[in-house]
Amino acid sequence: MYLIEIYKSIQGESTFAGLPCIFVRLAGCNLRCAWCDSEYTFTGGYKLSEDEVVAEIEKLAPVRLIEFTGGEPMLQERELIPLMERLLRSGYELMIETSGERPLERVPREVHKIVDVKCPGSGESSSFRLANLDCLTTGDEVKFVIANRVDYEFARAFIREHKLESRAGAILLSPAFSKTPTPQRTTENALLDPRELVEWMLADALPARLSLQIHKYVWEPQKKGV
Repeated sequence: MYLIEIYKSIQGESTFAGLPCIFVRLAGCNLRCAWCDSEYTFTGGYKLSEDEVVAEIEKLAPVRLIEFTGGEPMLQERELIPLMERLLRSGYELMIETSGERPLERVPREVHKIVDVKCPGSGESSSFRLANLDCLTTGDEVKFVIANRVDYEFARAFIREHKLESRAGAILLSPAFSKTPTPQRTTENALLDPRELVEWMLADALPARLSLQIHKYVWEPQKKGV
């Protein structure tokens, strides 16, 4: 398995936001989203065996919540699924952040899937695998990163067409963030003002919640490994 980093921080997004979490960031991604904040994962990385990954995780105890992220972690499905099953047996609570472009049926149901449906502003809006909607449970969340009104209307239509509120436990709308932010820990670095997004959500009574990347307000937004 090729990794970029393993570290301990707080969970910055999703309904788990604010909780202590161990992040296992895998190398490689097959998408190229316009607003991507983790392009450093596209190449490189270092190889670890399953035992070595578990040993690195155990060093970060007593935190028991783990998120697999990337890049796109499902590109390493062959190694990732057995690792997840092992960690679940050991009593860890697991999350995976995924684009939804790769098949998700083999992900254990106990794993909380945070599935990112790409909007037009990403440049990858045709990438989502619709069959993955059938893999969702009430423990999973669907996320849309919103850069503008077009993205919002795309997300609104997708939510309504596929009745997402009956498929997943939460629907998240997150303002896109600048790839070249200032050091200031403010919403000025967001490509879309969160207040504007909230106004749209309220006007439509959309069954979704605002999701801010709170780690970018706790630390300087360009800081990695937090």
